[in-house]
Amino acid sequence: MDSAGGAVYLQPAMTNAALYAVTVLIWGSAWFVVTFQLGVVPPEISVAYRFVLAGLVLLAYCAATGRRLLFSRRQHMAMALQSLPLFAIDYTLIYFAASRLPTGLIAVVFSTIVVFNILFGALFFRTPVRLQVALGALLGIAGTAIVFAPELAAFDLESRRFTGIALSLIAVMSASLGNMMSVRNQRAGLPVVQTNAYTMLYAGIVVLAFGLLRGLPLAFDASVGYIGSLVFLAVFATAVAFGGYLTLLGRLGADRAAYIMVLFPIVALVMSTLFEGFRWTATTGAGVALVLLGNLLVLARLPRGGASKVEREA
Repeated sequence: MDSAGGAVYLQPAMTNAALYAVTVLIWGSAWFVVTFQLGVVPPEISVAYRFVLAGLVLLAYCAATGRRLLFSRRQHMAMALQSLPLFAIDYTLIYFAASRLPTGLIAVVFSTIVVFNILFGALFFRTPVRLQVALGALLGIAGTAIVFAPELAAFDLESRRFTGIALSLIAVMSASLGNMMSVRNQRAGLPVVQTNAYTMLYAGIVVLAFGLLRGLPLAFDASVGYIGSLVFLAVFATAVAFGGYLTLLGRLGADRAAYIMVLFPIVALVMSTLFEGFRWTATTGAGVALVLLGNLLVLARLPRGGASKVEREA
């Protein structure tokens, strides 16, 4: 298994802690950057641009570094199937949700992927649901909810926010299923970097076809904000960060790797503070403290022999 391969284009032999930090910082910033993609270009077309560009960048990287790019038809089918829930469905729904909810609140909703990963890991891989990990994840989710308490308090079932929450939750479930498929593909011997390249390219093509079938125009925004955000999202938030995340997925298992999804809302909060006028309060500080406590519980070293089946096999 090439479980370390996804980190190569970040830094050779990058430690798990460094992978966590890089991925959290990039993804935490990406939520705010997505707002620059909304407006002129339909969401589906923006998602298609993002993933086609990301896939081509990774394929060029693979070719330049001499990585194997020829796979069997069955392996391509496995990668194509992974692309649907992990990239195509997930991100299209997120872009639609971003026009209905504050990006920080979407990040809070998305952090519940920790719970879905634990549940799906138990369902598909018979991974034991360890109390320590479950408790840490729940504390982290509770903390991020407290951080964004004002937005949650303003929630109205009849408003556009309800639609945004529903879209975000469906996106979370889709992404978690994609994580399970990634674990399966890594265990079957598919290398992370090449798999990323093909799944992103396939996702972009599928979403583009879906948008064109809906009659959407193949529009493009030539503004600095749109092009800059597209490059950041395609290269860093997609190609680079997903390589780090899926590498952690293979090394540590779905439950512990997905704790990134609990940490990046804090970065999203910092971005909101700097660029959206968010003000810190005592409640916000309490929420951050809960997230950090949950982080300590989830990432604490396990007793010898206490790793889950997925973690041992990764």
